[in-house]
Amino acid sequence: MTFGVFLHRTDSIYDDVPSVRYQFPKQYLSRAKEMVRDWIVYLEPSKVKETKGYFAVAKVQEIIPDPNAKDMYLAVIEPGTYLDFGDPVPFRLDGAVVERGVLNDLGRISGRAQAAVRPLSVSDFARIVELGLEGGEDILPRVGELAERSGFADAPAPYSFPDARKRIESITNRAVRDRNFRKNVLRAYGERCAITGLRLINGGGRAEVEAAHVRPVEHNGPDIVSNGLALSGTVHWMFDRGLLGLSDKLEIMVSRQVNDERAVRSMINETGHLLAPARISERPRLEFLRWHQENCFKN
Repeated sequence: MTFGVFLHRTDSIYDDVPSVRYQFPKQYLSRAKEMVRDWIVYLEPSKVKETKGYFAVAKVQEIIPDPNAKDMYLAVIEPGTYLDFGDPVPFRLDGAVVERGVLNDLGRISGRAQAAVRPLSVSDFARIVELGLEGGEDILPRVGELAERSGFADAPAPYSFPDARKRIESITNRAVRDRNFRKNVLRAYGERCAITGLRLINGGGRAEVEAAHVRPVEHNGPDIVSNGLALSGTVHWMFDRGLLGLSDKLEIMVSRQVNDERAVRSMINETGHLLAPARISERPRLEFLRWHQENCFKN
């Protein structure tokens, strides 16, 4: 069992797509090979403005030479394992370093903290994952939402587990993945419907907007923000049934099969385009938009 940490920054010069692959130089090859078929957590360095800290967990499927770059390698992420933390974990929490393995014998941060690929102790892995997934009940889907979805079929599980392997069970639990997907999508879109522009909060302080997959889970769509949209209930229903769609440039498209096109267009925000997140990495990826255009949207 060899858990690990992969350093990644949004403005990285490396060819990283965290949910798919992680590129690294030859100097880290032997270390990365030890993590094959086990789990890593992603960390955005403290020097990055508005750093997310430890922001995701994933399983390494294999290590291969990068066919497009000499002396570079790719850690291929096992499909369906990547999960953004609903609560990103800071490098320091309440004044203490969360990843205790980077401390030296004097309790100070050592040079290990600078390594882009480094091993992670069992206890540090369990601690980071627990903090990242502990979540809050206010963002849980409404009753019935989980039952309508396919994918992992596990029942909801508690979050206080005694060891790392129990943490791994939580990562693959459908209820946990839905909860974290919803939290991240709603956070990215400011709890606002990306098509209508409405931000409605109910009497209990809960956002009346849903997290929709562009490419559905049942069609191998990942639980990542760039495959998600914050949509109101009616708009979500129309998007899933192909009555609304998005162009490559995020222009909102209305199907000719809607029975009241004027009413539908009156719901769309005045820009006529998706109200996308500020972070480019959180906007819908082209591959997911193309899937929806080709397999769902009714021209």
